[in-house]
Amino acid sequence: MSKSARDAYVAKVKSELDGLNTTIDELQAKAKDARHDARVRYDAEMAKLREQSAAAHARLDELKAAGEDNWQALVASMDKVREALVHSFHYFKSQI
Repeated sequence: MSKSARDAYVAKVKSELDGLNTTIDELQAKAKDARHDARVRYDAEMAKLREQSAAAHARLDELKAAGEDNWQALVASMDKVREALVHSFHYFKSQI
């Protein structure tokens, strides 16, 4: 994969992760208005999303530093981590 294609992929994933984090922040701000019992459950789910987001960002950092020999394997892994985060996010959002 060419350097420009790699850079474009990394930029795309970073942008997507940043967008999800911004939306997570917005949802967390709205949680302050929820009832106590709902807020406790909401906060626990938010913590899970934050953990997944941190894992995705760590994987993105690995991807940025990857050599050509293991780039494709890390892309596949990054896609799985990103898809899991997006799925969890959409599920969480549908439950509130």
